[in-house]
Amino acid sequence: MKRIISTPNAPAAIGPYSQAIEVNGTLYISGQIPVDPAIGKVVEGGITEQTTQVMKNIEAILTEAGYTFADVVKSTCLLSDMANFKAMNEVYGGCYPENPPARAAFAVKELPLGVLVEIETVAVK
Repeated sequence: MKRIISTPNAPAAIGPYSQAIEVNGTLYISGQIPVDPAIGKVVEGGITEQTTQVMKNIEAILTEAGYTFADVVKSTCLLSDMANFKAMNEVYGGCYPENPPARAAFAVKELPLGVLVEIETVAVK
């Protein structure tokens, strides 16, 4: 059965999608951008601050669904510029100190709201 996951501790969806969907013990988290849910705006700063907020948003959704970063099996990282890869990777890696998930990282032409990073996540129980 499909379960819709929603929390006020992560940004509300800005389109026709859910923050996350859980099906058969697998959690699919929509791409998270660095919007602070408390103020509804993109956080100030560069790639480090933006990646930190993205990971906070992912953690909030994981928590709401009863998962942790340890349950994450796959991430897809979208960057506005591959020059930001190293700094993004440092923040991202801090969330996965052991047994990091599989991952892909791409540079894309543009991201919503002009942000520098977006990360989607899959977790399994």
